[in-house]
Formats: sequence, C-alpha cells, structure tokens
Amino acid sequence: MTHLEGTFKGIREADIYYQAWIPEGVTRSVLVVVHGLAEHCGRYGNLVNYFVPRGYAVWGVDHPGHGKSAGRRVYVDRFNDYTETLQRFFDLVRSHHPRQSLFLVGHSLGGLIASSYLLDHQAGLTGAVLSGPVVKIPENISPGVIFLGKILSAFVPTMRLVGLQAQGICRDPAVVQAYLDDPLVFKGKTTARLGAEMLKAMERVSSQAVKIVLPVLIVQGSADLLVNPDGARMLYEKIGSRDKKILVYEGFFHEVFNEPEHLKVMGDLEEWLEGHQASGGK
Repeated sequence: MTHLEGTFKGIREADIYYQAWIPEGVTRSVLVVVHGLAEHCGRYGNLVNYFVPRGYAVWGVDHPGHGKSAGRRVYVDRFNDYTETLQRFFDLVRSHHPRQSLFLVGHSLGGLIASSYLLDHQAGLTGAVLSGPVVKIPENISPGVIFLGKILSAFVPTMRLVGLQAQGICRDPAVVQAYLDDPLVFKGKTTARLGAEMLKAMERVSSQAVKIVLPVLIVQGSADLLVNPDGARMLYEKIGSRDKKILVYEGFFHEVFNEPEHLKVMGDLEEWLEGHQASGGK
C-alpha cells in the first residue's frame, strides 16, 4: 500500500493533519475515518490492515485540537468547526478519488461529528458507518448540571472538567496500554466549551436525525463503559433512512474495531460495504 500524509488549511486557517492508505492496485471504494475524543486518526490500524488489501482506500483526519493538528487540545469554539473542517477534508479526498464510492466512518465523538455532518452534507456520500456514537445526553446529567456547563462554557470556556477512563476503551489490555503510551493521545480533561458544544450537537442530532436518509450501519458494544449503548439504539430509531442496520456486539467495550474479536466486526462491516458499493440510495 501507499501511505500519504500532509496538512491542509482548516477553519481559521489552522493546519489540519491527515493520513491516507491507498491500495497498490485499483481503488474500489474509500473509507473516511472520523476519530473519537482525545485520540487521532493513526489509531485505526485494524481498519487499514483489513480493508486496504481488499481494495479500499482509508483516509483519516486529526480534528482541530487533536493529534498532529493545530489548536488548543480538546477545545473547540463551536461544534461546526469540526464539521466544516471535515467538509474541507472531503474536498481533498474527492480530488484524489473523483469516481469511487465514499463511506463516512465515525467513531465515538466522531460518530457525533459524522451524524451532525450528515444533517447538512449527505450529497456525494454512498453511506455511513457510526461506531459507538456519542449522540445521547447521559441520563445522570441533570438540567442543573447542563445549565452550569453552559455558564462555564460562556465565562471560562477553557476550564478542564472531565477526563476519559482509558480502561473502558477496550477489553484488550495491550490496546489500553498502547493508548496510554501514545504521545498523540490527550490524557487530560476536556474543556467546558467542548462539553457544552457536544450537548448542543446531541440535541440537534436527536431532533433532526430524520433528515439522515442515506444507507447507515451502526455498530455498538453492549458493555460500552464510555458511551451509553442506548444512544446507538435511539439514533437507529430516529434516522430517516429506509436502508439502516444496527449491530450490537454482546460484551464488547467501546472500541469495537479494536476488541479481541475485531475480525468479526471487520467481516460484518465488509459485508455491509460490499452490499452498498454503488447504491447511494435513500
């Protein structure tokens, strides 16, 4: 395979880092990976190693404030900074693959970014895969806490509030240790502004998901410790596509692409992609 990497100008001319893995032969389709909170696009080696030899190009972008991209770590002025940067990235990907089917693959926060993106930019995409999407406001967050978060976002937007529990990402201890040792993974707490912007994006996706009408596959671990699995089921029920499917993997943690049984997930994903190569339908 051929490995590409570089930068492009994102929102407010920030330098945004990307990578691509291209098959040596004919490229059949393209997977555009939208990674999760605090991580980066280089953590999707299982997808790359499985799909590139099968003729799929895999492209990934580091969100603003993540990985090798510029910006304050895990901070965003507004949630649209993510989706507008993703739009620019898609323009770059399409310039390299003008005729191939494009599939959006969003994980965790990337699932929320992808869902928000689809509300406004479905044209040109053949389908979307959403893994453990953060789309449902946690039930243990009271209206008072949400209101406080909005106040903090307005007056002290860079205040650090909540961190991720690394042990919840995967049942494979090696994956967890690699995550902890990865210098490009942010280990600190997220900011008040990002938290508030995520909540607003969740509300928008929940209320407008019926607008999503392209083929969608949702994959979710039933034992996810970081994201409530009910969010995936809620999104499945609310999206407007007539061509939609949800797969819940019993006992799996958050990163289903990295679980010990990830080849099962890859096989299911391949079967779904093969069935949607040229559909682009509703």
